[in-house]
Amino acid sequence: MLTLLSCAKTMRSVDFQSKFPASRPLFEETAKHSASLLATMSVEDLGEMLGVNSKIASENKLNYLNFSVEGLNNLPAVLAYNGIAFKHLNPDDFTAEEAEFAQGHLFITSFLYGLLRPGDNIQPYRLEGKAVIPGNESNMFAFWKPKLTDVLIESVQKAGGILCNLASNEMKNLFDWKRVNKEVEIVTPEFKVAKNGKLVSSSVYAKMGRGEITRFIIKNRLQSPDDLTAFTGLTNFAYDASISTPENPIFII
Repeated sequence: MLTLLSCAKTMRSVDFQSKFPASRPLFEETAKHSASLLATMSVEDLGEMLGVNSKIASENKLNYLNFSVEGLNNLPAVLAYNGIAFKHLNPDDFTAEEAEFAQGHLFITSFLYGLLRPGDNIQPYRLEGKAVIPGNESNMFAFWKPKLTDVLIESVQKAGGILCNLASNEMKNLFDWKRVNKEVEIVTPEFKVAKNGKLVSSSVYAKMGRGEITRFIIKNRLQSPDDLTAFTGLTNFAYDASISTPENPIFII
């Protein structure tokens, strides 16, 4: 079973020890080329494209200018991202054996790098799926779709033919999802909050759940989606068999 998780917008830039096998991104050269094009943009245009203020735009302009400097702020992908899901994944305390398992069973989507393994060394960056890089005719979703679909399908098939999809819905646009759904078995866990007698969706709890269940998968080296039903996590989610299906297990809190 292979797990798919979304990247985060916020990233760490500190130097720390890593137990993850050091690796180079599968699409490193493509990322470098895109970064070189982004580096030509003005701070104002970059900020408008990313929908951020001038301070964040300036920081990312500098990141793109320094992108190809070897060894500068190189971080393993799973440790570099600092969003809610990654905080609840908490990969800092993984053992070497758990890190090795994650390396072969976890992909992280990225609008700049395409697909990342946990130990892939990456540079800090910020990019959106709807962004159109100078020189490109389409946004990043359309840019990556023909490049990533076969890679994802082949990787899932090598990992047993089952994809545990914990990425956000928009990430499906990075792939020909109809093909993925046809050629591999997809299991998509969902996380709901019980409120006033109803089950409602919460983006915060969804991110927490995705991070925690990814941790559960890695810590227990799960190979079958049937074993996901035992998940509770730090947030104390509970599997609800009455509303779940094999393809769509539901966890509530």
